[in-house]
Amino acid sequence: MDAEQFKTAAYAAVDQIAEYYDTVQDRRVMSNVQPGYLKQLLPDGPPQEGEKWSEIQKDIEAKIVPGLTHWQSPNFLAFFPCASSYPGMLGEMYSAAFNCPAFNWICSPAVTELETIVLDWMAKAWNLPSCFHSGSEGGGVIQGSASEAIVTVMIAARDRYLRNATEHISDEKVRENAFYSQRGNLVALGSEMAHSSTQKAAQIAGVRFRSVPVDATEEYAMQGPKFRAVVEQCLAEGLQPFYLTATLGTTATCAVDDFEGIAAVAKDHPQIWLHIDAAYAGAALICPEYQHHTKFIDRFDSYDTNMHKWLLTNFDASCLYVKKRKDLTDALSITPSYLRNPHSDKGLVTDYRDWQIPLGRRFRSLKIWFVTRTYGVQGMRSYIRNHIQLCEEFASWIQSRPDLFSIVTRPAFALTVFTIKPSSPPDSSSESSNQQEENTLTQKVYEAINDAGDIMLTSSVIGGKYVIRVVSANPKADQAHLKRAFDIIVKITDDVRGQYRGRS
Repeated sequence: MDAEQFKTAAYAAVDQIAEYYDTVQDRRVMSNVQPGYLKQLLPDGPPQEGEKWSEIQKDIEAKIVPGLTHWQSPNFLAFFPCASSYPGMLGEMYSAAFNCPAFNWICSPAVTELETIVLDWMAKAWNLPSCFHSGSEGGGVIQGSASEAIVTVMIAARDRYLRNATEHISDEKVRENAFYSQRGNLVALGSEMAHSSTQKAAQIAGVRFRSVPVDATEEYAMQGPKFRAVVEQCLAEGLQPFYLTATLGTTATCAVDDFEGIAAVAKDHPQIWLHIDAAYAGAALICPEYQHHTKFIDRFDSYDTNMHKWLLTNFDASCLYVKKRKDLTDALSITPSYLRNPHSDKGLVTDYRDWQIPLGRRFRSLKIWFVTRTYGVQGMRSYIRNHIQLCEEFASWIQSRPDLFSIVTRPAFALTVFTIKPSSPPDSSSESSNQQEENTLTQKVYEAINDAGDIMLTSSVIGGKYVIRVVSANPKADQAHLKRAFDIIVKITDDVRGQYRGRS
């Protein structure tokens, strides 16, 4: 493909992409293909001779699109959003064209320097404390996901703990043996509602994991006293807590953990690295009315928000901030001779390869730069506020039908969580039986909604309750789409309750 052929193909691709976005709401939101569908449509091996782009492009709609779940559809109200925008797409296009692996500054200075600048921009927009800005001992780095960020900082936390615990040993071999032998006693912590990525990171880091219990009376947010109790229990068992994931916006309910109480506990246990996972809800900190959540963040070691969830930046763009970048580089820096250069050797530049697990990295800051310049802070605030308003409206509709629905936690960060009420009166003699009936009915409604394919939702289990989650933060969703979704939920709930009553 030469330059002229590329331009022709690119124009055709852009036209197809724009048409896809313009009509995505008309497609079934969740793919209903069967496992292995694509293998039946594609040949057993690559073509021996090259094909024309016009022939390749036909297969996008014919073979690939049927196997897509349409995350950009306004009927996609599941998980958390994976927001996209045209400026973000343009950033990806330029990134692919420049194609810089960018493992150190000398590879392409603009890649490193733009990343530092845009992460400082976002730190200021989110009102993050100055200790996370590049002018301090800390700074920001773009990771692939919040899960990747957790693995990265957990490894840094593990090595920081072990270095501190063994630094008094003068003999190098004895110190090395002690460093590795103590690893088996290390424990990473996260609340019951923390994302599963913390437990997975513990598996990768080769350490243990313990969860901190949460309670409905505290909106399922982790509290300082319960964190302290788990720490003390671990110590009593001869284990060493070294890391905690706290959350700003849990997956199940968007709860915000007790940052003040958690920081107070860590003051008594300074060996524990405190990380805030704000993967989704952290985007809302761009609005001043949510910036009170940053009050105690300066007491934490690291913080992460995904711009690719709720801030119009195509996947992947996870903004990780650390208070002391040396903690990352001490754990992750290895400099073979072929990576040495005068600028790095003199400490004049940032080499982001030492802030992450992989060596190479893409030019992801371009899309953040394009998005922030296109929308501006005010545009991004309006975007977030619109979704919050849609959530409040949707929650009011749910509350208007107390005969059908019960809201489990207060709507937060454009998330509404509710259950389905059984049509029969509750059995006063058996609370567990009532809960089981409600769980069964809620699950049946949830499955019927997704089977119908008009909208897509996700479910969760919170404190023994099976719940349905509706996220009103899709880029293309408006009041009409949310009202249609509510009407679908009501109709299917009525149908399922009628069927359920008939069988009981």
